[in-house]
Amino acid sequence: MWRPLLLAPILLLLMASRTAPLVDPPPIPLPASISQDTVVHVIGQALSRYGWRMVKSVPGEIDAVYDPREFSVTIAVHYDARQIQINYVTSENLKYKVRHGRPYIHTSYDRWVRNLATDIHNEVMVGTQEAGGVD
Repeated sequence: MWRPLLLAPILLLLMASRTAPLVDPPPIPLPASISQDTVVHVIGQALSRYGWRMVKSVPGEIDAVYDPREFSVTIAVHYDARQIQINYVTSENLKYKVRHGRPYIHTSYDRWVRNLATDIHNEVMVGTQEAGGVD
């Protein structure tokens, strides 16, 4: 009876330490009618909503850090008139390793950037619809 209770914390630790291939999310297409100011605003709002902190903002690129506990990850959000692309830059304490030429990172990273990309995409679409339609 006690054995399952003793194994549960060990299994949780093993699951928490898993890594997965690091894959940047696909580009987020932008409608032709959206302004660069709107794109920057949407990216900033999504980053803030998910706890990311902007550390650099220049035309075409916003760098952001997510560091809620004893780990951190930095991403670059590149944008132009056609698309937004989120790219991994660096991390600490997220088990980043390159094995056989392929980068791996903690499994949570994928969820964080996927949620961010989905939110940005949804906000772009809502903003476009409010401005008069989708191209």
